[in-house]
Amino acid sequence: MRVSKEKVRYRKLLIGGTALLLAGCAAGSDYHAPQVSALGVPDAYYTASGGTVPSEADLARWWTRLDDPALSALIDAAVANNLDIVQAQARLRQARESLVQANASFLPQLNGSATGGRNYSSQDAGGRLDANGNPIGGGGGNWSSSYNARVNATWQIDLFGELARGREAARADLAASGYDLANVRMTIISELVTNYVQARLAQEQLRIARETQKVQGDNYRIAGWRLQAGLVSSLDEQQARAQLAQTNASIPQFEASLRGSLNRIAVLTGQAPGQATRTLETPAPIPAAATTIAAGIPADTLRQRPDVRSAERALAAATARIGVAQAQLYPALGISGNIGTTSNAFRDLFSLITGGIFGNVQQLIFDGGRAASQVRSQRAAADAAFAAYKQTVLTALEDVENAMAQLASARTRKAEFATALDASGNAAILARSQYQAGLIDFQTLLTSESTLLNARNSLASAQSDEVLAVARLYNALGGGWQNMDTQPR
Repeated sequence: MRVSKEKVRYRKLLIGGTALLLAGCAAGSDYHAPQVSALGVPDAYYTASGGTVPSEADLARWWTRLDDPALSALIDAAVANNLDIVQAQARLRQARESLVQANASFLPQLNGSATGGRNYSSQDAGGRLDANGNPIGGGGGNWSSSYNARVNATWQIDLFGELARGREAARADLAASGYDLANVRMTIISELVTNYVQARLAQEQLRIARETQKVQGDNYRIAGWRLQAGLVSSLDEQQARAQLAQTNASIPQFEASLRGSLNRIAVLTGQAPGQATRTLETPAPIPAAATTIAAGIPADTLRQRPDVRSAERALAAATARIGVAQAQLYPALGISGNIGTTSNAFRDLFSLITGGIFGNVQQLIFDGGRAASQVRSQRAAADAAFAAYKQTVLTALEDVENAMAQLASARTRKAEFATALDASGNAAILARSQYQAGLIDFQTLLTSESTLLNARNSLASAQSDEVLAVARLYNALGGGWQNMDTQPR
């Protein structure tokens, strides 16, 4: 008897160990994030950048370095009310519920049912009586009662990790949705800054145009006086007239540009165009760009950019779904059971209870290659996800390189245009005095003042380009989301 007990014990251990081994065996390969070298990431950016690498706090609210309270208030409003952000938040909540559903698949599923009713029979009962002593099916018609209650339970045992891989994919999808929300927020902030700067540029261009309009109006009157005095021909007057008309024509264009930017700002903050941006119609200067900003190293960018993180999580989800498809090729083990009772009287419903428990194993034998095709399809999806991830990484590096080049260009141009403005301003003053004294012709004055106008507009454009380049660089570095909650409420 002792030998028999030992055999039984070893058999139990063997069966239990085999079950545990199968339960811990997940189909498909475990996911490992690709190495930086596999993504083609260089050790340093091609375009060097000086200054201190922005801290996480600086990246989180980088626009505050522009020192423009109106802009900061608009960004706060956009983050709270922008409808693209609201949609991304809804998608994040949806992804959270998908994870809840994946977790629920590990638990037994219970279903209950209950019925009750009265049955009628018009046939002779032959002397038979029901539980209450009433004839069954008497000739005059008889009624009988029937009650039933039942609970069914099913439980799928995750032998080969189908459920585990599904949960893994749902978790990755949830993380990707959080990063997608962060990316939408970054995009909205960048677009709002762009339209705000463009609005201030349009106001500056309007100011320059209206000041130039006054000067050119004086030139037109001076040319008319000199024509009446017989000092010049009508050519001077017509040139002055044409110059003034060109400046007059530019003003509606700048006004339309300003209105377009203000309307876009209103929509970005979740409001209808018009009254929402009334306070912005008061002219204000173009924000001043931060003087120091650096990009760090490319590997930092990959950690900071939410779109890169989202693409990496999408790759993780696609990899996990390979295991889901592979697990469908293997046996599936399930356990089901039920418990119920039936009675002709409600008071006796629980007098007799019946139930059962069953185990079932399913194995795919033939499906025309459908399941194997699904595995290959998921592998192809994972390959596409890796390519998309690498493409996102390379695009992120491209964004940083372009933004640094644009910033360097804007700062160089701003310095040169400042010199040009100073020189052209002095030249215009001299030309005006010399024309009034009759020392030069009107064409020379026209040329000098056109040069001054171009220099003023070019300097304003370079100033706005510098701020926009700073905004693009912060956006390329992944700034604007570090202090936000990427988990759904």
